[in-house]
Amino acid sequence: MQAMFGMSRSAGSISLLLLVVSLALLCSVTVAKQQYHEFVIQEAAVTRLCNSRKIMTVNGQFPGPALEVNEGDCLAVKVTNKGQYNVTVHWHGVRQMRTGWSDGPEFVTQCPIRPGESYTYRFTVAGQEGTLWWHAHSSWLRATVHGALIIRPRAKVPYPFNNGKPPAREIPIILGEWWDMNPIDVVRTATRTGAAPNISDAITVNGQPGDLYKCSSKDTTTFQVKSGETNLLRFTNAALNTELFVSLAGHTMTVVGADASYTKPYATSVLMIAPGQTTDVLVTFDQPAGRYYLAARAYASAQGVPFDNTTTTAIFDYGATTAGSSPAMPTLPAYNDTTTATAFTTSLRGLRKAELPSHIDENLFFTVGVGLFNCSGGDQRCGGPNNTRFTASINNVSFVLPTTVSILQAHYHAATPAVFTADFPANPPVQFDYTAQNVSRALWQPVPGTKLYKLKYGAVVQVVLQGTNIFAAENHPIHIHGYDFYILAEGFGNFDAATDTTKFNLDDPPMRNTVGVPVNGWAVIRFVADNPGVWLMHCHLDVHITWGLAMAFLVEDGVGVLQSLEAPPPDLPLC
Repeated sequence: MQAMFGMSRSAGSISLLLLVVSLALLCSVTVAKQQYHEFVIQEAAVTRLCNSRKIMTVNGQFPGPALEVNEGDCLAVKVTNKGQYNVTVHWHGVRQMRTGWSDGPEFVTQCPIRPGESYTYRFTVAGQEGTLWWHAHSSWLRATVHGALIIRPRAKVPYPFNNGKPPAREIPIILGEWWDMNPIDVVRTATRTGAAPNISDAITVNGQPGDLYKCSSKDTTTFQVKSGETNLLRFTNAALNTELFVSLAGHTMTVVGADASYTKPYATSVLMIAPGQTTDVLVTFDQPAGRYYLAARAYASAQGVPFDNTTTTAIFDYGATTAGSSPAMPTLPAYNDTTTATAFTTSLRGLRKAELPSHIDENLFFTVGVGLFNCSGGDQRCGGPNNTRFTASINNVSFVLPTTVSILQAHYHAATPAVFTADFPANPPVQFDYTAQNVSRALWQPVPGTKLYKLKYGAVVQVVLQGTNIFAAENHPIHIHGYDFYILAEGFGNFDAATDTTKFNLDDPPMRNTVGVPVNGWAVIRFVADNPGVWLMHCHLDVHITWGLAMAFLVEDGVGVLQSLEAPPPDLPLC
């Protein structure tokens, strides 16, 4: 690989001076602040649920450090791997215009950062305001390697909510999952056996399970607020496999943003946030002085599938209460309350009229769902139902990551031996009743492959994401790297272009980077392919991407330098 790409490992050690020069070049076309950060991936000892163990962290913090930027800022983040596992970092939701080498998914845009080595991610945060986040994109390391990315407006530009007044304070809230065992061992065991992985042992708020778990009360996350203040709560669902209902006792939450895009203000008592998604809400603390629980628990849409049914809590405290009294507890929806989940997602609207192209160049139809690989008798790797292995797919293709070179490198260096094909199907190979109660077992087994769908620069792309009832229907949070997209509509059953197209919101659809495809239903998204490179699309339930519920778009260069992928940086990790 070194000879193939003309680099040596010493090329990865660039001086700080060279880094500053390259960052200046990256930022030269905008009026922006330049930020430099260092992330050290390392073990740290923590205690949760009465047990102490070491976890992977960034700079010894769990969750990791929040990065606070203004729109237009340029970042250089040097990641040094002092842990025992290969690692990459993904800047979830950042458009990465022409800087695909900094996107982060392992073996898609880069080879992993090996233990003892470093890589500097360089990118500009432009045209986005709100809450995003960063996380590891290698195996299940993101269970503990993650943090907030807070994007404020440029100097002297007001927020477009709360009558332009800044909130009294801004509070990042990261929801996560905790396993009593090493999450890497959890997924490795599942991969070895072919069975489903163990469910988590707790849900967390900013790394802490809260009062309802053993040995946890003294460390429950507590937010001190003031009576009468209006605060901005920035929620991120960093959980690996659990969509979450969230509520704050006694208070109304007004949604003003999602996935770093502003929304029309929407008042609600409950949020539903899928893994990968962020939601910004305003809360006025106007209740009697006291302590109030923020609580979150699973939205479990798949029937008969095990899930973590515990409830995490944090405390908002704005005044003394009677000694020994418990905080007020909100009422959360039932675990399988699809009606409430749907009411929340369909109530979100973009703040302004959408700049929505009406002409469509690529009209795609993708089925998404879980399946099973058949196994030979006695195979030790077949711990799934009836001697099978769990798998997942899009359009019946179960995505396989390469292991010798990243897909983006293979694309950029045309002489590289083929590691992918550009023949991902635009439609499912077989049409059937996708949401039927009993889908034929002949349709349960997908085909493994590393297939991409090629898009011309500037193409207008519309994708129907159709859930299937193979094995178990489920709400799938689908994330596209490198792009925001408009969600035009969602519904239940099989998508019918003749009737469902009339339901499209072409006026003020919400813009997001992660869309929930309803259980036994569909969602339609639209975007313009204006960012050249290789961009992964996958389910953000990590168990599903582990099983292959992913594909990638290959967006060709346009005309000229500003429509072309940048050259790879000299410190790009080698395989």
